[in-house]
Amino acid sequence: MDPLALDVQIPEEKEERTVATLWEHEALSQIPVKVLRGHTDCVTSCKSCFNDTRLLTGSHDKTVIFWDVETGAQLKVLKGGHSAAITGCCLIPEKNMVITSSWDKSVNAWDLETGKILWTVAQGGLLMSCSVSGDGKYVASTSDMENALYINCVDTGQKLHCMQGHHTSTVMSCQFDAQSQHLASVSADRSIKLWDLSSHKTTLTINSAHTNVISSCCFTHNGHYLCTASWDRTLQLWDVKTGSFRTKGGVQLNKGHDGSISSCSFSNDASLLVSGAYDRTITLWDMKGLCKTLVLKGHLDWVIDVDITADKNWVISSSKDSTVRLWNIEQSEHIPTVIETRRVQGMGFQILKCEECGKSFSVSRMENTDLITKCVFCRLETESRLLPAPPCL
Repeated sequence: MDPLALDVQIPEEKEERTVATLWEHEALSQIPVKVLRGHTDCVTSCKSCFNDTRLLTGSHDKTVIFWDVETGAQLKVLKGGHSAAITGCCLIPEKNMVITSSWDKSVNAWDLETGKILWTVAQGGLLMSCSVSGDGKYVASTSDMENALYINCVDTGQKLHCMQGHHTSTVMSCQFDAQSQHLASVSADRSIKLWDLSSHKTTLTINSAHTNVISSCCFTHNGHYLCTASWDRTLQLWDVKTGSFRTKGGVQLNKGHDGSISSCSFSNDASLLVSGAYDRTITLWDMKGLCKTLVLKGHLDWVIDVDITADKNWVISSSKDSTVRLWNIEQSEHIPTVIETRRVQGMGFQILKCEECGKSFSVSRMENTDLITKCVFCRLETESRLLPAPPCL
């Protein structure tokens, strides 16, 4: 299928002019795409699950749809539990449970098999997002009115922690790390906070270099890096494990979108980052070179959420145009524009001076440069010097 083809019929005499106006990259015709239609309003959340065979989506139409990826069939529709738009949804596979947050100021837990509501908890203010811890024990949600962060028990819905005034403005999004050790939150006040689940305290506050609302955040699977997406059209990477950003600042990814960025997501191995924006595009970033490699165009309105499958073969996007798209990027490495982008972009590297030979060498910005002080040749020579002497014959 050609992702450049519009979903509506184009008059024959206008087809060539319209396509040329809307879409710039002919190479994108090499990216197969599936379009899922079922929601009747803005799709705010999309999550790949069950080994990439299923998809979970939530919408302003107050429903959640559980899809079969292969056939595009709707396996289950959860509805009747919210009186306002659903802003986020998460799946807990081990419990076969779905968590939803809504502008009706409530969080719901659903049984995916029966479609029934297990519990409902009222929170303060409109809820902007929700997240579930990797161990399946906690659900977090964020509020606009009280600038609050809430943590509830997944099994019972009991409210465990309520941090009112956690930020000084609307808390836009929250995300647990995979190890269930920290909960990150980002806000319209342009700050980032990490809340520790063991000490029940905020252990890190970052006053970011973002110049507008921070809309979303995501952790690498090992919890080492946190990425933030902003309405200032940039993404920033933060080394939250070593805290090196305190002296060097965050690593900025820009020129990827022409509009405010709404969402971001890492691949499981952190080699890829995908971002979606209000310019109706999805951008793929290579984390080794820290450069943009591919821009996907096809949505007719804002891209609200993005995800990437565990095998890195599919990028998933949901949009205000009421559709969900699955982009097959399995062969994207062979697209000429991607090859050229990887070749010419060097923005992901920094130049250091070897402390031993004095020569300059380059390393990725994602590397911990506090540990790398020598070029590869001096490091190899040093290692050979440290080898034990061979035994006497």
